[in-house]
Amino acid sequence: MSSIRFEALAESRKRIPATIEESGKRSELFGQQVFNEDRMLQFLTREAFEKVKSAIFQGSKIDRKIADQVAEGMKAWALSMGATHYTHWFQPLTGSTAEKHDAFFDILPDGRAMEKFEGGQLVQQEPDASSFPSGGIRNTFEARGYTAWDPTSPAFIYKTTLCIPTIFVAYTGEALDNKAPLLRALHAVDEAATGVAQYFDKNVRKVHATMGWEQEYFLVDKALAQSRLDIPMTGRTLVGNTAAKGQQLDDHYFGVIPSRALSFMSDLEKQCTKLGIPVKTRHNEVAPNQFEIASVHEEANLSIDHNLLLMDVMEVIADKHNFTVLFHEKPFAGINGSGKHNNWSLATDTGVNLLSPGSTPMKNLQFLTFFVNTIKAVDTYEELLRSSIASASNDHRLGANEAPPSIMSIFIGKQLSDVLDELEGVSKGKLSPQEKTELKLNVVGKIPEILLDNTDRNRTSPFAFTGNKFEMRGVGAKTNCAKPMTVLNTIVARQLTEFKKEVDALIDKKNLKKDEAVFNVLREYIKTSKRIRFDGDGYGEEWQDEARRRKLSNNKNTPEALQVLTSKDSIALFKNMKVMNEVELKAHQEVELESYTLHLQIEGRVLGEMVYGIIIPSAIRYQNILLENIKGLKDVYGAIHEKVAEGQLNLLEQIGEHIMEIKKLTDKMTESRKSANKLSTINKKASAYCDNVKPYFETIRVQSDKLEKLISDDLWPITKYRELLFAK
Repeated sequence: MSSIRFEALAESRKRIPATIEESGKRSELFGQQVFNEDRMLQFLTREAFEKVKSAIFQGSKIDRKIADQVAEGMKAWALSMGATHYTHWFQPLTGSTAEKHDAFFDILPDGRAMEKFEGGQLVQQEPDASSFPSGGIRNTFEARGYTAWDPTSPAFIYKTTLCIPTIFVAYTGEALDNKAPLLRALHAVDEAATGVAQYFDKNVRKVHATMGWEQEYFLVDKALAQSRLDIPMTGRTLVGNTAAKGQQLDDHYFGVIPSRALSFMSDLEKQCTKLGIPVKTRHNEVAPNQFEIASVHEEANLSIDHNLLLMDVMEVIADKHNFTVLFHEKPFAGINGSGKHNNWSLATDTGVNLLSPGSTPMKNLQFLTFFVNTIKAVDTYEELLRSSIASASNDHRLGANEAPPSIMSIFIGKQLSDVLDELEGVSKGKLSPQEKTELKLNVVGKIPEILLDNTDRNRTSPFAFTGNKFEMRGVGAKTNCAKPMTVLNTIVARQLTEFKKEVDALIDKKNLKKDEAVFNVLREYIKTSKRIRFDGDGYGEEWQDEARRRKLSNNKNTPEALQVLTSKDSIALFKNMKVMNEVELKAHQEVELESYTLHLQIEGRVLGEMVYGIIIPSAIRYQNILLENIKGLKDVYGAIHEKVAEGQLNLLEQIGEHIMEIKKLTDKMTESRKSANKLSTINKKASAYCDNVKPYFETIRVQSDKLEKLISDDLWPITKYRELLFAK
């Protein structure tokens, strides 16, 4: 073992003891560091409290007088909790979060100091926007951007800072973040779904999207991770021979959680609970050192904020436990990568899950309405939904027989497929009393019983119905959930809007009863969206062929997947639903393509450094040792030394061939990268990196991994998979 790796392993032993701190009931800790309703009742005036609640539930504006009152209450609470600073916590197009801290501090005219935080500082701030990606919305010299308070997501204290969730927009008003489009999409689906829900219950006044995430991740010993060049720089291993033992025995999945990982999880859950993040589930995942944490369902905007905060907190807690947490979708070759399942549904202010069957035929007709409309929305905009999960890192995972394929399809199970087939066969137009009774009682009325047995899941499906929600399974572990949730809620909003227009037209013009009109429209949707339903093996070659016959898209890489963002249909969709204008869409596309290009550029540079500076020199050192050995054998054995040293000579030749090949491939990759960098547009540059640079990564890796197997363990300086994945 090399000295570098030995020192790293030694350092990993200097870790915090794996003990679990007793902290009492989780419910007593929940939300301690959140300015939630209980804190608002304590620290706000009644007038301010009512106005904030109205802003959250009705979307009403908060005037400056009330903002001053809220700011004063927030400040009093934050200071009582030991906070010294405040920040507008936002989501720029980098995919992560951003913050600039200001102290609760000001100087009076007479020179005295005071704690200060007013409504203007709460509602709006002006961070420098010049260095955040904007996709051409802003020039580098145009620095002005605004963060604006999002009252629907409560402020919280992290460490000693009051964090205020905000949107981030340009001076000209366009969104420079992922939250502003999300909030617009949630407003659109609220309006559209409320109108449809009132067919079944006139008391419904609001519908909100709900989401629960399942976050997968790897834990790697920090000292071992930092002993390599690639993990800190790219989040994954660019080279590395597969360990003899990986996940093939399935002994890690749902196994006993290692004590050191359990200690990390215990600390993490305690901190999450205080921050109001409702984490509930933890377990070992499929690959060694891979784990999952999952949350209770919440309103979608809040759930997404909580997921982003979770990832921030995980990195801090992991560091405390001498771990590095990896969110990259494919940090290790040869074993499963990580995803982030998004479980989505719609719920009314009357407490009804619109994707959950009820106890009466009318409630089940409501369920079928939202169920079929969601299927129709995904069918119409499947390519757009695929684009929302595209990234350089997620390209490694999609379609790799460990995650859903890049072809979008929906799994609903045989029983529900049979129900839809029966509905498809319903006669068009007015129904006789007998037909209507039979339909409601024998088809719609049996849905709850059907779903009792419809609990199986298709892990190869990108979009699966799982009893009372849809599970979007292709989202990458690093991805900001706001991106797929913005698209999903926008397309469902558009579909529900069209559905209501069609139903109302049948009622007004054809004199159909409401139920008959609903059945007629659903019947047509079931027919026209049939191609998106697939219950089989998404990994099979047969599905690739079948999907092609069904004219479903199969965009296997990010540059291909992102092209749909600026199509005429996409621009019209987002504009009509008031989610994003054409300028914002083009900006998002450019930012995503640039991010893709930069990720591959960094990986190419790091891989080149490793080959030229680590791998080839190590191979040459071992060659020199072999040569010395062969020379010594010649001195001892004379003319017959070649027979005695046959193994060494063969090994020497193999290493030489791999050195020559890896240098040749790396030289070509470097030239391809330089050529791609000279291209004028980001579209061309991204495609060049995808087609001309990225393919070299795998061929270079193959040569490196062969050298790793041939070279003496103590001379190979790069920490190996067996050490990264199985260090205790």
